[in-house]
Amino acid sequence: MPPTSDAPALPAHWFQILLALADRDLHGLAITKDVLERTGGQMNLWPGMLYGALRKMTDAGLVAETRPPEDFTAAGGRPRFYRLTALGRRVVAADAERLARYVEVARDKRLIRRPRPS
Repeated sequence: MPPTSDAPALPAHWFQILLALADRDLHGLAITKDVLERTGGQMNLWPGMLYGALRKMTDAGLVAETRPPEDFTAAGGRPRFYRLTALGRRVVAADAERLARYVEVARDKRLIRRPRPS
């Protein structure tokens, strides 16, 4: 299968952050918790790593800072919420397609099993 784009692969932590924002706006701690849980504890986004990536992704137009939901109450401070932009959605989808192609090759080579039909 030919690649869908010439864009380089996203850094793993960028991919995970964008994936966390794919279905809802989140603040930094919620992004960290989502990624940590979804990766089975294998990826912990330390604050410097998370906020540095969010700043760069904001500059690149992949995410945007947004208002907190009206029903959100902070325990302290003023958490910053982020949302995925249309460009961010296209970029993370393209990277997910790239990864899916790699998984298909691994299945074809019998390195991992195909999921059983339900």
